[in-house]
Amino acid sequence: MGRLDGRVAIVTGAGQGIGRGVARRFAREGATVVIGEVNPATGEQVAADIADELGGTARFIRTDVLEKEQVLGMVDATVDEFGRVDILVNNAYAAGGFDRLERKPDEDLWLAFRGGPLHTFWAMQAVFPHMKKQGWGRIINFVSLNGINAHQYSVDYNAAKEGIRAITRTAAREWAKHNILVNAIAPAAASPAYVAFAEAAPENAKEMLKQNPIGRMGDPEHDIGGVALFLATEDSDYVTGMTMLVDGGSHINGVQWDPPMPD
Repeated sequence: MGRLDGRVAIVTGAGQGIGRGVARRFAREGATVVIGEVNPATGEQVAADIADELGGTARFIRTDVLEKEQVLGMVDATVDEFGRVDILVNNAYAAGGFDRLERKPDEDLWLAFRGGPLHTFWAMQAVFPHMKKQGWGRIINFVSLNGINAHQYSVDYNAAKEGIRAITRTAAREWAKHNILVNAIAPAAASPAYVAFAEAAPENAKEMLKQNPIGRMGDPEHDIGGVALFLATEDSDYVTGMTMLVDGGSHINGVQWDPPMPD
């Protein structure tokens, strides 16, 4: 028996990277997984891989998290097909590039907040009545050490991710009475975003790994997916409102994201 047998999980941004890893880890443990992804090619591929490689059940639902109607539609379609939703993982994110705070345009802030806390908020509101009715729910939101440690040149990303942490903690307090537990993960993983950063700032990436006590970047499925699995099961029955720093201990040393940036 899998630890998530009979559970239905939605994972947004599951077409690649951390979202893909979490979706696969959940499917290995018996969950039916809904892949909420804007890119049909990657979303369909992840769903097919879960079925063909893992023998699991997965459905791709094309979802642009910048559009509220599509986020609500993703939840409605899940409940229509599977009759329930037990786990929501808000992983998808959209943001602009790096720049100094004084040069950041308004548009980057608007994109970051629509691409982070707003769609997280919409999805949480949408799953709430279903989780309340069944008296059980797990919500896992993805945040970032960039916001916690105030890394440079990503003020929009930092602020949006800290906004998600505030939503997480507020929901944890308000919804615990319904047995809906809400937690956050701040990951460090070898995702496509990290690979792009390492290519753009190889020296900084090398230094970050040197300062990581475990000495490597996390694997999306094994390392990050494993913690998400804990938060999605009864093992976490007494855990809510937490931010799990799943970063190989990087936060201990205060590892800094410091890509080169012109004045």
